[in-house]
Amino acid sequence: MTPFEAPSAARPVVGWWRDAVVYEVYPRSFADSNGDGVGDLEGVRHHLDHLDALGIDAIWLSPFYMSPLADGGYDVADHRDVDPLLGTLDGFDALVADAHARQIRIIVDIVANHTSDRHPWFQDALAAGRGSAARDRYIFRDGDGERPPSDWRSHFGGGAWQRVADGQWYCHLFTREQPDLNWDHDEVRQYFLDTLRFWADRGVDGFRVDMAHTLVKDLAAPLRSQPDLDLHLPLDGSDPLYDRDGVHVVYEGWRRVFDEYDPPRAAVAETWYPTNARTYLYARPSELGQVFDFSLQQCAWDRDQFVAAIRRSLDDHRIAGGGLTWVLSSHDAVRHPSRLALPVAVRPDAWLLSNGTAPHIDPQLAARRGRAATLMMLALPGSAYLYQGEELGLLEVADLSPSSVHDPTWERSGHTVRGRDGCRVPLPWTRAGTSFGFGAGGSWLPQPATWGACSVEAQTGVIGSSLEMYRAALHLRRRLQVADDEVEWQDSGVGIVHFRRANGWECIVNMTAEPVRVAASQVLISSRRLDGGLLPCDAAAWTHAG
Repeated sequence: MTPFEAPSAARPVVGWWRDAVVYEVYPRSFADSNGDGVGDLEGVRHHLDHLDALGIDAIWLSPFYMSPLADGGYDVADHRDVDPLLGTLDGFDALVADAHARQIRIIVDIVANHTSDRHPWFQDALAAGRGSAARDRYIFRDGDGERPPSDWRSHFGGGAWQRVADGQWYCHLFTREQPDLNWDHDEVRQYFLDTLRFWADRGVDGFRVDMAHTLVKDLAAPLRSQPDLDLHLPLDGSDPLYDRDGVHVVYEGWRRVFDEYDPPRAAVAETWYPTNARTYLYARPSELGQVFDFSLQQCAWDRDQFVAAIRRSLDDHRIAGGGLTWVLSSHDAVRHPSRLALPVAVRPDAWLLSNGTAPHIDPQLAARRGRAATLMMLALPGSAYLYQGEELGLLEVADLSPSSVHDPTWERSGHTVRGRDGCRVPLPWTRAGTSFGFGAGGSWLPQPATWGACSVEAQTGVIGSSLEMYRAALHLRRRLQVADDEVEWQDSGVGIVHFRRANGWECIVNMTAEPVRVAASQVLISSRRLDGGLLPCDAAAWTHAG
């Protein structure tokens, strides 16, 4: 088959995830089917045709489980049921069946580091008291007088210990409503093996493992002091809380469960650290098979930063033998067009200014760079993860009022960090109407008044729109993608990212301030229109010499 012939109707089953395009759905913000202001699984089901037309291979559903929503659904009260706000198990089964009918696979989130404090296990632990078997499922410790057992810190600000009525403390690396589980406990390990089977038996094709590096902790007394909490420290296995060697034993057991199924279930680990060789241990074939590579999220709009990150990831992943992944946006990060419009001198993950306000972003500059970065990512070997709404070119919503903020980071940081709500604003589906078609009852986060022009309705069929570029790129990528992970770098000058894939497919990204000439006989797609063979600044193109 030449690179430009249409693919067969059915995609290969074994190893489908190695070059898949996976679309993250944050269900509360995707589409609301019943008018209560909150997105739900039926809303996802109603819009499967949009995702099918987009050209994705799989949907990753962020948590839809029973939850009091202290942390957007990542505080799970029952890992084997659907929250009534979002649907039912029967509705979930219907979504899986309808997605599979379109050859779209389903990945679900597994939140295994902690439960909700409303989980029956934790309620039992509170009632049972000190030294009980129920408390041993979690991490309860005595304090030092009035002080907590250690200096461990929460990701959301403040300490990682909460005191209960009888004086003991429990560990929570996130909110106090999310008590950490004790992964030295056999019952905890079995609970999640059974949970994986529960969803796999319902037809789930894969699992995204939330905070995969946090499960196993060094709990030997006395508790070791934690290094300064900085998510930019490399993984090295030396921290008492993160990336312990024992966590890989856990995932070897999970792999045995995945391999009970035909085809084997896929999995991808989330580890919030700069990617290095140790990160890819989670992606070994004997473990999860893939790990999120967030290195592109750490890059400013700078050629050298992107090339260095891609080279490092390609090299490190080969050592472990796992699958490659690439991510630009997610429910946990500032939308990448807004982030890439920041000056190079500003760290890409540093969104708020010192006075607590968001920086001014030129929307046209953000749109150009966001689209160019997307074409670059989609041209790389491996799988690509998209976040809902990025196909519409949505920017970060930076002006949410304090009264609108839901992210627990806002409270735990003493009202200094707004958190992640700016990327979770519900999607616009229509030019006009209540919540731009999100739902008849409004939306749980306020949408910008300008979003009608960004809607699916407004962009469908419009040449040059963000949506049509994504559709064209994803369908073209499916025809072009090759099985090997080789990238041949081309030297095209300062500020130019240029690489070639094995079948002669090339990607060129112009990060300079001037147009550059594209020497190719065939331009397959570009994020901005070429003029006389010149690729504009802040633009990318796929070319082929044949």
